[in-house]
Amino acid sequence: MNNFEFYSPAHLVFGKGVENRVGEMLVGKCKKVLLHFGGGSVKRSGLYDRITASLEKAGIAYCVQGGVVPNPRLSLVYEGIDLCKKEGVDLILAVGGGSVIDSAKAIAMGVCYDGDVWDMYQTGKAIEKALPVVTVLTIPAAGSEASGDTVITNEEKQLKYGYGSNHLRPLMSFMNPELFYTLPENQVANGIADMMSHVFERYFTNTTHVELTDRLCEATLKTIMHNAHKVLDNPENYEAWCEIGFAGTVAHNGLVGCGRDQDWGCHNMEHELSAIYDVAHGAGLAVLTPAWMKYVYKDNIPMFVQFATQVMGVEGSFRQPEDIILEGIEKLRMFFLSIGQPATLSEMGIEEKDFELMAKKCTGAAFGAEHPVGGLKKLYWQDVLNIYKLANE
Repeated sequence: MNNFEFYSPAHLVFGKGVENRVGEMLVGKCKKVLLHFGGGSVKRSGLYDRITASLEKAGIAYCVQGGVVPNPRLSLVYEGIDLCKKEGVDLILAVGGGSVIDSAKAIAMGVCYDGDVWDMYQTGKAIEKALPVVTVLTIPAAGSEASGDTVITNEEKQLKYGYGSNHLRPLMSFMNPELFYTLPENQVANGIADMMSHVFERYFTNTTHVELTDRLCEATLKTIMHNAHKVLDNPENYEAWCEIGFAGTVAHNGLVGCGRDQDWGCHNMEHELSAIYDVAHGAGLAVLTPAWMKYVYKDNIPMFVQFATQVMGVEGSFRQPEDIILEGIEKLRMFFLSIGQPATLSEMGIEEKDFELMAKKCTGAAFGAEHPVGGLKKLYWQDVLNIYKLANE
């Protein structure tokens, strides 16, 4: 096990009706908030009215900015930064899913930075402060309600980069599983794939003697898969949504990655799909992950045998480990298909002519400074290209 520090300060307020407590719980923490959200569903559902009524009752002033879309855009972040400075905002209230929260975090650090907020995404430059962020989660997926991470798309340059800082961990997050009842099936499926990938990126490691976090990863993955069809079959299954929602937070608040080298190869590869084709992040991960597993498993056969047996329930002779591994990978692929995820990159509209460019952008080779991605196996652009091809078979 590696040395580690674990810091997860987000105050999680969980359960029925908790969104009505936003105002009272922000008293003394801010004077004016930016209410940041996506499309019209927040208003149509009545959630917007409940939150604004809560703020008004508590005497908290607010201004609003909607319009966040999946793969949140840098241009809207710039607009949000200008609005916050003009209005004297001292807290960002993100109402939505991971895209809204990621956009809110970008605004939060951009308000406190004199230069271009994109600098942080390009260079990884450390920030010294950011406005506090509070979230009301409407889609369990990204885990951004408890993480210090944010991902933004620069639509002009067709680049999608992530950034992380403990200064960006939300001050408080409200999660009412009832808010998930009306989610479209494709968004549910994308969320399930995304949160599972957050665990995979930590689970698949060359670090040894990490039994506790191995078991936490496995339990989180099994909980998500066990409840996935329950919420798809009955969108108002409150108890199943509780399991899914809480699992999404645990998957990405840092706990299951403590003490272990992490991978993040699949996330880096998927960002290139989203940057050019604007595809759903979870769908891209569902296609890429089994292909990545097939490409890298020989570099750590015991790890993949453990996954196949402990997570996917594969039985067989340990004298034939590769058979066990390949069956586990296939069972994962079939699970993703069973919840409605695509089977190949071409099914998502991604053209093979762009594979090499995406592979080179992923590893920096397109910019003259190649650096491998991934942890369990270092992947150079030719490796990424091969995985894209595998994901298209």
